Amino acid sequence: MAFLELHDIHKSYFLGKEEFPVLNGIDLNFELGEFVSILGESGGGKSTLMNIIGGLDRNFDGQVIVNGQPLNHKKEKQLDDYRRGMIGYIYQAYNLISHLNIVDNVLVSLNMTDLSNSAKKKRAIELLEKVGLGDQLKKHPNQLSGGQKQRVAIARALASDPEIVIADEPTGALDSKNTAEVLELLENIAADGKLVITVTHSQDVANHGTRIVQLEDGKIGDDTRLKDPFPINDHQPAFKPKILSAAASYRNAFQHLSYNFWRNSLIMLGTAIGLFAVLLFSGLGNGINAFIQNQITSMINPNSVTVLKNPTGKNLSTTELQQSLSQYASDPAKLLITDHQINTLKDIKGVDKVEAGYQFSNFTISYNGKNDTGNSLQTWTKAYASDTVKTGHAPKNNEIVIDKSQAVALTGQKNYKDLLGKNIKLTFAWVDKDNNPVQVTGNLKVVGFANGGQSSAITATNYSTMRNLLTDANGVTQANFASVNVKDATKVKSVSKKIRMTKENGKYIFGAITVGDILDTVNQYVSIASIVLASIAGISLVVSALMIIVSMYMSVSERTKEIGILRALGERKKDIRRLFTAESILIGLFSAVLSLVLAYGGALILNHILYNIVKFNMVQISWGNVVFTFVVALIISFLAALLPARRASRLNPIDALSAD
Repeated sequence: MAFLELHDIHKSYFLGKEEFPVLNGIDLNFELGEFVSILGESGGGKSTLMNIIGGLDRNFDGQVIVNGQPLNHKKEKQLDDYRRGMIGYIYQAYNLISHLNIVDNVLVSLNMTDLSNSAKKKRAIELLEKVGLGDQLKKHPNQLSGGQKQRVAIARALASDPEIVIADEPTGALDSKNTAEVLELLENIAADGKLVITVTHSQDVANHGTRIVQLEDGKIGDDTRLKDPFPINDHQPAFKPKILSAAASYRNAFQHLSYNFWRNSLIMLGTAIGLFAVLLFSGLGNGINAFIQNQITSMINPNSVTVLKNPTGKNLSTTELQQSLSQYASDPAKLLITDHQINTLKDIKGVDKVEAGYQFSNFTISYNGKNDTGNSLQTWTKAYASDTVKTGHAPKNNEIVIDKSQAVALTGQKNYKDLLGKNIKLTFAWVDKDNNPVQVTGNLKVVGFANGGQSSAITATNYSTMRNLLTDANGVTQANFASVNVKDATKVKSVSKKIRMTKENGKYIFGAITVGDILDTVNQYVSIASIVLASIAGISLVVSALMIIVSMYMSVSERTKEIGILRALGERKKDIRRLFTAESILIGLFSAVLSLVLAYGGALILNHILYNIVKFNMVQISWGNVVFTFVVALIISFLAALLPARRASRLNPIDALSAD
């Protein structure tokens, strides 16, 4: 039984509805050890027959039987396996992959075997030495002569130890010396027990084999045996074919990326700039959040809960409470807390201390004819952090702590400390028991400076002093807030909830604000701003994705022949898709690394500049930001490659091989 059988092979091409027959009932048998030359003129169907034998052409009628097993050309997977394990191709145009050196060109085929990496490289080098290229191993195809390129093609064809070697006009582009050497190599391959089928239009080349098959007008014109086939060795392959691994695809993608480094570096830089902006804005958002938290917690005791009167009687969130308080600002009598209600707070489990207090939204302080206004005057409680007063001490009776910024406004930047120990006049508006306005004034001794800044300037007296001032002005003396100190910092939220749920006559009477509530609100606004800024920066990522898409389409166009070569060697459509998505993912990965370098460099510069102003690192890039950036980069690059990769995988191998 013949090793390879062709039965009644018919093949036609169509131009519209018009049929052009190419093969008209081909019947041929081939044995291992033969060196068969298929001889014929151009257009006679030689290449079409070769593509059918090689498992590249699937659209024909007839049957191909290999080693007694029918080959189903309708099943793409079976054809991929067949080409991978059974066929070796040698082309007139060499069809080497330009961005790979000659060892890697041979390894392309060996990567689809179960050999170890070291064994693959060893076999590639041995094959190249066998064809006389042992001293050219580091060269790329464009550094070789035509004869040397064909030798590389022969070494690659033999790499997977195929049973059938198909040579398409293997000497068509060679001089007589190289032709003789290539024919000798082909003869040696047949002598090793392989089936060598050469397609040629040269009678001299055909005479070199063991058999000539004349193909005329799509039919067998003559079948002449020149000599007996070479004896078949009892050869057992040392390895088996296997599908291409993902690692091999990524390695090939990296090699192509490196070969076109400068062009790809521009794409990576463009993508990196977009990622850098997103990363930097995210880090800036983190820094601002941390700065605000630092500022607030440095002034406010985190164990403290600020309790306010709930004027609505409804269960309100912190935001709703603040909105309702602003509506009752003109009627402060409805925001007063009774002594009984203060005692109610003391009975709540987890409460350490309750301090009644006063807070007013507008006031004026005066010294030596100069005035300064503020928007937050209140009594000193345990709500303030221990280091709130930067210079001096907390206020006692008839004393006041003012903000550094207020002291500077009254005396000047250089002399503000001279105000320490001096008396200033405090003036603010309040109401009497009939809710009529009264003006409260008092002369208080400055005993300390806080440093809350312009937006959170601190002005405070103690409770006794404030109550006396209100009494002297005939103002109501009921507290309008209470400061609750919680024993355990971990219980602040639960105590705050209990305070909000306290009822009197069926109505909720308290609202509660914690440091966490303040931070949550502020951080929410900062996060929104950061997201908006990052989204604006993200527009550049869309541009980057388009750049990657264009680059991948260019790559597919440039590598069309390579795609045909890889398919002919047995790579699946999936492998081709993965080759291009792998290259795009590598672009995304390197872009993310570059963006990280740029972001940390930018953060160092900005932090150096801003630290002199706010004494705080305002850009804080977290590991979460870094991970997010890498994930975004990989997702964008993967999605950008999907369409080009799909297009590459769907290319017809025959058309791809014939591309310029």
